[in-house]
Amino acid sequence: MFATNLSRRVVFTNRALARRKGCTGIRWSHGLASVPGLTPVEKIVLDSVKASQASSVQGATGPISFAKYMQLCLSHPTHGYYMNPNNAVFGTSGDFITSPEISQVFGELVGVWLVSQWADAGTPPAIRLVELGPGRGTLMDDILRIVKKFLPEKALTGVHLVETSEALRSVQKAKLGEKCDLHFHNGIHEIPRNPSVYTMLVAHEFFDALPVHVVQKTEAGWNEVMIASNDSLSSSESSPSQPQTQKQGVLRRVLNPLPSPASTLLGNSSLRFRNLPIGSTIEVSPTSFRIAHQIGRLLSARGLEEKPLDLVEASQQETGVGGCGLVIDYGADHAFGDSFRAFKEHKIVDVFHRPGECDITANVDFAYLKEAMTVEPHGPITQADFLERMALQTRVEALVRNASSEERKKVILDAANRLVDRSGMGTQYKVLGITSSPKSSSTGVWPFDVQNQALES
Repeated sequence: MFATNLSRRVVFTNRALARRKGCTGIRWSHGLASVPGLTPVEKIVLDSVKASQASSVQGATGPISFAKYMQLCLSHPTHGYYMNPNNAVFGTSGDFITSPEISQVFGELVGVWLVSQWADAGTPPAIRLVELGPGRGTLMDDILRIVKKFLPEKALTGVHLVETSEALRSVQKAKLGEKCDLHFHNGIHEIPRNPSVYTMLVAHEFFDALPVHVVQKTEAGWNEVMIASNDSLSSSESSPSQPQTQKQGVLRRVLNPLPSPASTLLGNSSLRFRNLPIGSTIEVSPTSFRIAHQIGRLLSARGLEEKPLDLVEASQQETGVGGCGLVIDYGADHAFGDSFRAFKEHKIVDVFHRPGECDITANVDFAYLKEAMTVEPHGPITQADFLERMALQTRVEALVRNASSEERKKVILDAANRLVDRSGMGTQYKVLGITSSPKSSSTGVWPFDVQNQALES
């Protein structure tokens, strides 16, 4: 039974990995043929489409972008998927289950890596932990256990969580509030830059929930794929792949007939995109690019060469102790063209199914994140490689030895095997390491630069 509770995206990414380039022509799809009633978010989306269409004489496009749709579905203040406390989001009873929820070993090994980078940085006397999108707080709870075990008692100055959902903040506070000095932020830009404190950052399944734009390369340039209501479109605007006789849902995709300044900018935002052939479709997240850049600034040890964030605790010339971080998510080191998808109860559903009640996600272009960062990236490598090189087996064997029953031993082993399953989570998740400066040794940063270390030995 446990094995059937697939982690979110597992079903889809088997298909996505088979189409590794991910930059094919768009797959046009319909909404549900019929629904018992519109969801609150669905009504808001339709109102947004109508408002855009009504103001099109002032330059609006009519339909809304995938990024706007994703933002409304996930982050609407009252009806968004992550904002509505009535949605069962995490765990086996929710719509997806994440690696930290499967086994404590995952978070412990993440903590071990963070502590090892702190040691390599010369053991700065003060540290802080930062997590983007901390869910129920399970990952941070496991990391805290390791940090408190290996670092001096008063080294940890605080834990900073970037979380916009009040419902999730309550869960996180209940789990972590008595274990650390806890700070909540609506965005990474709110976290003060303090060069005297070593920053350890984690973003697990954070970037895949950020809004993406979908653009397609045509003879005219980069045109954006939008979302429109079926009753707002004439038959001439339909995709050739959509039969006129097929019953349609209330929302559908449509390709803008001409490039816009925004879609042109998106399509040319990376040198990698410019040489793609006509017909290529890519998902681009300027929000991810901006946040990746902010991560680089937060972890940088080079001083404040740019305009400070909201709060600054150092002079413009001061050089700090820097920091390290891990980004763990579905994706690869290239762009994708058709990974935008929705999940409900561990199953893939149509992206227009019950907006606001389903998880919506898109694969992460790790190369795009690295282009935005001003610090040293390492990898990405697969989750299986990361955990195995970080001595997963040794830690699991210790847990098994101390297990209270044979049944408990089996649970521990099954969970660990699931984390590194190379036909599932072990390869679908990628891990990107971040350090504030290049490793001075030629061996690089373990476990990412394993080839250099093999040569050295």
